[in-house]
Amino acid sequence: MVQTLHRKATGFNAAKTLLLCAMTFFETLVALLAVAILLLQVTRRMRLPYPGILAAAGVGVAMLPGAPTIPIDPPTALALFIAPVLIDSAYDFPLGAARRMLLPLFLYAVVAILVTTGVVVTINAFTIGLPLAVAVTLGAIVAPPDAAAATAVLSNLPVARRVDALLKGESLFNDATALLLFGAALTVQARGGLDTETALRIGFAAPGGILLGIAFGFLVSRLRPVTENTVGGTLLQFVYAFATWLIAEHLHLSAVLATVASAMTIATLATVEDSPRMRVHSFAVWTTVVFLLNVVAFLLMGLQARRIVAAMSAADLERAVSFAAIVVVAIIATRLAMAFLFHALVAHRHRRGHVLAPFNRGETLLVGWAGMRGLVTLATAFALPADFPDRDLVVLTAFSVVLATLVIQGATLAPMIHFLKLGRQGEVQEELEAARKALAEAALSRLEPETGAEADALRIVYKDHHARASREPDRTPSDRRRNLAMAVVIAQRQRLEELRDADQIGPTQYLELQEDLDWKQLSVGTDEERRITES
Repeated sequence: MVQTLHRKATGFNAAKTLLLCAMTFFETLVALLAVAILLLQVTRRMRLPYPGILAAAGVGVAMLPGAPTIPIDPPTALALFIAPVLIDSAYDFPLGAARRMLLPLFLYAVVAILVTTGVVVTINAFTIGLPLAVAVTLGAIVAPPDAAAATAVLSNLPVARRVDALLKGESLFNDATALLLFGAALTVQARGGLDTETALRIGFAAPGGILLGIAFGFLVSRLRPVTENTVGGTLLQFVYAFATWLIAEHLHLSAVLATVASAMTIATLATVEDSPRMRVHSFAVWTTVVFLLNVVAFLLMGLQARRIVAAMSAADLERAVSFAAIVVVAIIATRLAMAFLFHALVAHRHRRGHVLAPFNRGETLLVGWAGMRGLVTLATAFALPADFPDRDLVVLTAFSVVLATLVIQGATLAPMIHFLKLGRQGEVQEELEAARKALAEAALSRLEPETGAEADALRIVYKDHHARASREPDRTPSDRRRNLAMAVVIAQRQRLEELRDADQIGPTQYLELQEDLDWKQLSVGTDEERRITES
């Protein structure tokens, strides 16, 4: 009886402790989110990349007294943090751009990853002497740049379209290379060497993952119409993102290639008749989720770094910091060297008659300097098994690389664009105006055979749209109609509020009419009013 009561009391105390830890983590996460929202407003006004600010905030919150120590399940880390980011990036990346930029994408997404890993392995051999498989694992973790930080700056300071496409495409495909290398190194380390079975498993992982992703993408494309315009449709996107990853993992295939292939397959099978309502809703949800994952990842890495630093002796910490500093410098230098090597290669091929023109030296320097590390590096560090040799050193080095590159390179990216005069806001505006004219011409061409008052009214609207790009704002009839339509919607909103206050309409009907007015207001609003941004 006494033993039974003791076991119950022990179980109760354990549950209470677990609950308190969960509450502490929740409170810490809420605090970081609040700080992140505040800092995002600062980054937007100063044109700084928000991932660098999040990295600093994660460290700051993790160092607060009473911040919890949160264990991370390694198998869950990659699926949780990487799968949604890959789906989001792969779905939006145009396959046409990948075909046109096959050579630069191959060099930056494959060759540069292998070279960077080799540099880290070489540094290790001459400094701390980690086992080869451990050094390769570290190299794979810190090799892939993350386009999120660069994109945060380039959205406000647009550069040449091919530079933007290269940074985004590289970030997508280099994840595949790095994670394949990471998985292979982990497998070799776990098995104690490279035998025939391990080699066959590693060799089949990439093609098998691609085939699985394509098949799964076809399946999901058939299911999407059933759930369109429902909350279940958005949930299906997350289910298939995680399911693709988990199924590939269980089959010992490349989860990252399966995920990328499935998203690209679904995007390829999409049609112009797909629901716009679903697209708008999905964009808002995925933007929020990817941002939240960044916040959580930086918080968790800050917490891990605090635990690692606290557990290390002074000598070990000095050794780790010195090694991390060397790796940071080497990675930045390697990226710049690869950028200028590629510039020389393309310039040589261009002189011999090849179509692909080289970037100018300013663009080359920008591409080289934009190699900041981010969420993928953090997530792969999380995914290291708890018993991995020298895990603390590897994790601390990875976090140092992320923090240093985001803060140093991220803070100087915008000034570099200004100094080198690489911004092309004027050209981007001209492209938008030309595209809007082309869309208006398509509408007028479709209306040409139509007769009647309705067709005439639409012709007036689209003729205004066609002319608006070359006129000053608020001078065309369509601008006047927009202002009047906005005033009408505001009057309707005021009347709807009066009906609700007078209890003349129920809450469900109120929300339905409010949503109708929201869409009316968005339909006549400006481009800025319709857009959701990360900061």
